Amino acid sequence: MREFWKSAGYHLVDRTKSGWLAVTPDLLRAYYTRPEIHPVDESCSAEHALFEKLMADPFASVAVTEIGAIADKDTIDNYNVVLAFRDHLVKHGTIEAAYAALFQNSGLLVPPVFLDQLVHLILRNILRRTQDPVRLKAAELFFREQVVTLENGTVMVADAEIVAMMSETGGFGGLGALLMEAGTPMREVALDVLGEDNADIYWERSDRFDTALDFRFTQPGPDAFARVLEAWIQHFFQTDVRVQPVQKIRDDQWSWHVGLDADSTVILNALYEGKALTEAENLQIISLFRLDFENRSSVQPAQRGKPVWLALSMTKDRKIRMKPQNLLVNLPLASRS
Repeated sequence: MREFWKSAGYHLVDRTKSGWLAVTPDLLRAYYTRPEIHPVDESCSAEHALFEKLMADPFASVAVTEIGAIADKDTIDNYNVVLAFRDHLVKHGTIEAAYAALFQNSGLLVPPVFLDQLVHLILRNILRRTQDPVRLKAAELFFREQVVTLENGTVMVADAEIVAMMSETGGFGGLGALLMEAGTPMREVALDVLGEDNADIYWERSDRFDTALDFRFTQPGPDAFARVLEAWIQHFFQTDVRVQPVQKIRDDQWSWHVGLDADSTVILNALYEGKALTEAENLQIISLFRLDFENRSSVQPAQRGKPVWLALSMTKDRKIRMKPQNLLVNLPLASRS
C-alpha cells in the first residue's frame, strides 16, 4: 500500500478489532508537544514540571493547583483546553467514538483545528487501502477549507491555505515574500489539477495539499467525493449506502435532506420549502448528491425506499467549509436497540 498523509498521525495510534482507532500515549504526547503547550526556555519551573510529568505518563491526573502554579496565564488556558480534550478522548476510548460524542450535547468546546485533526486521522484510517489519489484529494474537503475558482466553465477546488500562501509568495516561500516586499510582481497561482493522467503526483505531495480538483459534474471530483461519503457513513454506522452526483433534485416526494456545510443547509431548506433561489444562491451550489440506503432496515420506517438529498456549497466568498459531522447527526437512521 502507498503511504499518504503522514501528518494525520496514523502512525501514533492502534486499530482496534472493530476497526476504530484506540487513543494511545503517543497520540496524547503529540498534543502536549504542540507549540501552545510545549514549554520554552523562559517558561517557569511549574510549567516545565507539568510538561515532563505528562510526557512520562500522558494519562496522568493533573490537579488544579498544578495548572494554577504556572506563571503564564495564556499557558494555563491552553492546558485547560488540551487536558479537557484529553479527558474526552480517554473517556471514549477511540478517536471515532470521541469525535461522534462531541456532537451529542457533550458541552465540550473544542478548537476547530482539533476537530479537523480528528477527521484527518479518521479518514486516514477509513481510506488506508485506497489506491485512488483523486479520492484522497476529494477527502481533503472533509478537514481542510477549500477555495473555489469558477473560470471558463470549470469548477476548481483547491486548498485555501495553500492558495493564500502561493498568492503571497508566488510559490517561492520566503524568497517570494522578499520579492513581493521589493515590488516584484508574482505569477498567478497555478496548481496542478489532479486527474487520471497525472494522479501519481499525489503520493509524494499528499501532505502538501497543493493540488486542485475539478468539481464539474462531468469530472472525477464529485464521484470521488461521493465514494468518500459512502465510506464515512459505513465506517461510523456499519451500513452501506449509495451516493451518486446529480445535476438537479427531481423528487415530488422530497422528504429528507442534509446540507454538508452551513450554506447548503440554508439552500436545501429553502428548496424544500418551495422557495426560489437567487442567481447568487444557485451559483453557491458546487454539487448535489442522491443518497440511498442499501438496507431498508437501517432507515426510519417513514423514510424507507426514499432518497436523502445532499448538497455541497461554497460561501459567498467562495470557500468550502464542510461539516462532516452533519452526516453523523442528521441522517434518518433507525434507532438501534
